[in-house]
Amino acid sequence: MKSIGIGIIGAGVMGAEHARIIAGEVSGAHLAAIADADLSRAEAAAGGAKALTDAEALTADPEVEAVLIASPDATHHRLVLAAIAAGKPVLCEKPLAASTAECLEIVEAERRAGRRLVQTGFMRRFDPAYRDMKQVIDGKGLGDVRILHCQHRNAAAPSWFTGAMAITNSLVHELDICRWLLSTEYTAVTAIPSPSGDPALFVFETEAGFLVSVEIFMNAAYGYHVHAEAVCETGTVSMAQPALIRSRHEGAEAAAFPQNWIPRFRDAYRIQNQAWVDGIRDRTPPKDASTAWDGLVATCLADQIVGAIAKRDRLVFELPPRQ
Repeated sequence: MKSIGIGIIGAGVMGAEHARIIAGEVSGAHLAAIADADLSRAEAAAGGAKALTDAEALTADPEVEAVLIASPDATHHRLVLAAIAAGKPVLCEKPLAASTAECLEIVEAERRAGRRLVQTGFMRRFDPAYRDMKQVIDGKGLGDVRILHCQHRNAAAPSWFTGAMAITNSLVHELDICRWLLSTEYTAVTAIPSPSGDPALFVFETEAGFLVSVEIFMNAAYGYHVHAEAVCETGTVSMAQPALIRSRHEGAEAAAFPQNWIPRFRDAYRIQNQAWVDGIRDRTPPKDASTAWDGLVATCLADQIVGAIAKRDRLVFELPPRQ
């Protein structure tokens, strides 16, 4: 079958990683073009593919049959709408857009297009560890979940990372993955920041009666560490440590943590991108992929948490009617 031409918008850390994956690790597709405001950066990531500075020109290019957006968050709304208008499937890194209102515009534009074109890049849904956990949870071998505990720790937040971004760029992953793991919606949250604001603890209530606790620690120092444990009626299921190997020497055992998210979720990004390409070829979006509506829910909940965290009160969530 004909290889699908993928155009990537954004050639920063994440865009360059997507370019590497599409060019070398995904079958049935090829990197057709990459656009970035910095042409030299686009050329470096393109590896011989077309390099541009104009994102709209990339979307309009007939050689680009599907668009992957990895540009700054504030550009997502405009670029996703352009891909929908062009009738081209689009995989957009989270967040889908910077506000609930912008996400609603995307959901409505896709509805008018008459078919699913948008996939939100919550790649954890494709991570083998999370998928194995979901299989155990759904199988009910341990009974129903009582509490899902989650940790999200970064070695250090960059200087431009604000307190709100700990919610909109980090907690937002847990907002999506826990909905998916537990097949339920959130109803309320109690947010408890530490005196310095980092770390912070969030306790979510759900429609199914499960509790979800999430620790967000942006400056944990020792490395990047994401972990989840489901406490069920007759046992627990949790992730192993993220390191693939362990060393033993002089009476001690050690396993290294990565310094950022890319090594930990390298397989998740590859599997996600392959599933996206396969869905385009088959005209059947991946079953577990995060949709435009899922992207809207994550942004809408994150916006409400940002407004409530300083109050340390229990917040009852509100969502717009499902389109």
